[in-house]
Amino acid sequence: PQGSEEAKAFVHAFLKRSMPKKTDETIQDLLTRKAVVLEHYSKKKTKQKRKKTKGFTAKQRREMRLFEIEPEQQRYAIFLPLHELWKQYIRDLCHGLKPDAQPHMVQGKLLKADLHGAIVTVTKSKCPSYVGITGIILQEFKHVFKIITKEDKLKVVPKLHNVFSLELDGFISYIYGSKFQLRASERSAKKFKLKGTIDL
Repeated sequence: PQGSEEAKAFVHAFLKRSMPKKTDETIQDLLTRKAVVLEHYSKKKTKQKRKKTKGFTAKQRREMRLFEIEPEQQRYAIFLPLHELWKQYIRDLCHGLKPDAQPHMVQGKLLKADLHGAIVTVTKSKCPSYVGITGIILQEFKHVFKIITKEDKLKVVPKLHNVFSLELDGFISYIYGSKFQLRASERSAKKFKLKGTIDL
């Protein structure tokens, strides 16, 4: 066993290592009070800055023609599998589209759903040439739909002043384009008012 002097020396050396910023007098004062709080110095971690990946600007995307569909790919038959996927997606979203489903619930789901792949028809329009256009939605932008028809023609139809209808499993829904001028990503977070009349 250690002697009293050796024990004192060990305790003093241990406290000196544990509290390097305190003087011998301060350590001795703490010992007389019989209460010692050992200090802990943690190493500061240097935070690594994350590099933000820069995407293309709108001008660069236009110059690269990223959103343009090549003429040889503008065929209705190519996008029929996309329509089948969309139908299954809507059935899952609306829990099966059963006959007893409440129309306002289904309508609310469709308002926020992704419409890429849906077959839509222009039922009303201020421009008579748009009425009757039917096809699969290939692209949705803030102000227009790009639709491929059965005649393999790509139509750009504005949302403003147009009413679109889509049918799935006997349920027909109407989209008022004037109140639908949002990007697909923005629409999913928007709260729509289902009540009230909408004029064309």
